Amino acid sequence: MMTKVGFLPEETSSFVGRRAELARLETALAERRMTTLIGPGGVGKTRLALRAARAAADRYPDGAWWADLSPLYDDALLLPTVSDAVGLADHTLRMPVEALCEWLSDKRLLLVLDSAEHLRAPCSHLLAELLTTSPGLTVLVTSRQPLGTRGEHTVRIQPLPVDGAPDALQLFEDRLRASDPHAGLDAPGDRAAAADICRRLEGIPLAIELAAAGIGRHTVAQLATRIGTRFDAPVDAEDLTASRLDLLADDSLWPRRHRTLRTTIGWSHELCTPLERLLWARLTLLRTDFDAETAREVCTGGPLTPQEVDRALQGLVAQSVVQRDGPRYRMLDTLREYGRMWLAELGEERAAADRHARSFLGLARRAHEGWTGPDQITWYHTIADTHLDLCAALDHLLAHDVAAAQEMAGRVGFFWACCGHLSEARGYAQRALESGPVEGPHRTRLQWVLGVAALLQGDFATAEKYGALCTAIALYDHDDEGMLGATYLSGLTQLMNGEPAAALEAAERVLRMTETAPPDGGPDGRRATATDCATDTTSEPGACEPTTSEPGASGPAASGPGACEPTASEPTASESGAREPGASEPGGDSAPLESAHRLRCRLITVFALTALGRLTESGRAAAALRRACERGGEYWTRSYADYQLALIALLQGRPEASAVHARAMLAGKHRLRDSFGIALGLDILAAAIAAQGAGAQAARVYGTGHAYWRMVGHPQRGTPELGPVRETCELQARAAVGDEAYQRAFERGQADNAEVGLAAALHSDLQL
Repeated sequence: MMTKVGFLPEETSSFVGRRAELARLETALAERRMTTLIGPGGVGKTRLALRAARAAADRYPDGAWWADLSPLYDDALLLPTVSDAVGLADHTLRMPVEALCEWLSDKRLLLVLDSAEHLRAPCSHLLAELLTTSPGLTVLVTSRQPLGTRGEHTVRIQPLPVDGAPDALQLFEDRLRASDPHAGLDAPGDRAAAADICRRLEGIPLAIELAAAGIGRHTVAQLATRIGTRFDAPVDAEDLTASRLDLLADDSLWPRRHRTLRTTIGWSHELCTPLERLLWARLTLLRTDFDAETAREVCTGGPLTPQEVDRALQGLVAQSVVQRDGPRYRMLDTLREYGRMWLAELGEERAAADRHARSFLGLARRAHEGWTGPDQITWYHTIADTHLDLCAALDHLLAHDVAAAQEMAGRVGFFWACCGHLSEARGYAQRALESGPVEGPHRTRLQWVLGVAALLQGDFATAEKYGALCTAIALYDHDDEGMLGATYLSGLTQLMNGEPAAALEAAERVLRMTETAPPDGGPDGRRATATDCATDTTSEPGACEPTTSEPGASGPAASGPGACEPTASEPTASESGAREPGASEPGGDSAPLESAHRLRCRLITVFALTALGRLTESGRAAAALRRACERGGEYWTRSYADYQLALIALLQGRPEASAVHARAMLAGKHRLRDSFGIALGLDILAAAIAAQGAGAQAARVYGTGHAYWRMVGHPQRGTPELGPVRETCELQARAAVGDEAYQRAFERGQADNAEVGLAAALHSDLQL
């Protein structure tokens, strides 16, 4: 859940006891910069850390943030995971650790790293750097062993007491009622039997929870007898009825003094049906939360049919082996370890990894095909939320099926670039290209991903190189989509380098070359280009009204507010294309949808026309592009069309209309979690507010924009014409309220939690 500032997971079950431990943690967090909760698996470290972090969160102005390290299978994923956890989406060429250190350097926040035992050395190294460079940082870690970081304070967590204190018995009763609301300890002898269960389980919370979930149709007394029999029986390596995992467990993971938990999990394993055990093992390949459909894709095979997967999954939920939260499922890392050992014992590791990789390759294909359509935002979030599984699948395919890896890296790369995973997008695309020969669209797509990632990191020379390569390959392959994509990459690079005329000429040429149908009513049976839209005199909804400026005006005179005279009438939001999502297009939906690359290529023409000062043309082209995106439910390109409409209105002296478009752009970028786009949108919104004379409000929005620019690791970025707009914004705001009031409001915007500041900016009645 979002705390006032930060993010901590929801608590989904009752919390029992631990008053003394919470008091010790409160003191430790107040006095120490790094505290590590240590103890065996299943002892309750995660729940205790979560409860302590929530209690302490208000003491940290920059929030309490949670990073779950349990799914990480490679220490290379540690830095991206921690960066994501604290809201950093770095778009630079710096070393990731350098970017993270700078991001945290002036913050006072609490960072919680959960389940760090399998990454002790890299975690220790990272935290040493962060604590050195970030004096306001406090770290809370959970691990089975200390990390060994200098200055680390350890707090050992023991099981719940089973004699005298009622905590263990209360936990058993709570979980019993959670599995069956009508259950309880009301029958004669039930409390004594439950207390005996808790004693035999040594007060280990996970063992108690599994026992309560495994009661099934038994009475509490019968359950106590079964557990007693299980624990009293010696383990015989020749006894084939014993849990095989008890015999193969690694003592380095399951020390002998913690055999109680291992035995309890083995007992839970024996209570499962054979198919439930098989599903338990196969589910361990999933690194992130999953839904039932993913479970079917990854685990179906042999005796596990899709229907049997559904039944077995519900059985594992009933046994508390798998936790359910709405439509999503997850497995605790302790139980995942146990399942992995069983998977190895079955000899299914390679087959399971193959199924997992095929499943996520299929996900990448569906997401790529669904980018331009009504499910774009859902796919965007799905790709972001399954990041670790996609990385694992790619690593497996790079080792075992290079062609599939090359396809997957190309299909998922643009999503990663948009999500801020630029290093992963660029790294996997490079590895895929170097892993073997690749031809056709897959090669073009990989090089395009490399170019886009380089461009977003500010590496324009590399972006230009890959734009030229993509163009040459697409021409050779007669690949229209590849050609459109290459033109978008090259055009955006030219725009960033201050060459809008070249970008416009190339985009218009390629749009004509690849036209196949006239969805926007282009003349002569052609697709409509930006020039067609600009010279159309039918005054369709969304068109900008003519101004008194020269259509061909360019240069500095066209780069700031007032460059064009105000229009005779200001379009309303709907007339300017700022319709609510889902609003229908006049004339019906008969026009075919355009591809993502074609829409992006049209976007280049809009940016170029605006940069050239041809605002009437760019306004019409932007409105037409927005309608084309709206027809298909596309948000990413649509929000940049809104951004251009906001900039055009501002340059034409219509700040109220500009603010409407800017807020529409921000709403779309927020839904896509696009920090870079949000930073651009806040700058243009601040300028529109300043042009209306609300200096303090503009300064606060401008400050929030700076917070987002820091989040992506860049000073303010954008095409060259934005420089004068930003300068004018600041001058107008300072003139309206004075330097001192401006600075106070700006600093408040910078200090706000980014989400809080954005929410305030999206309200037109922004108050200080």
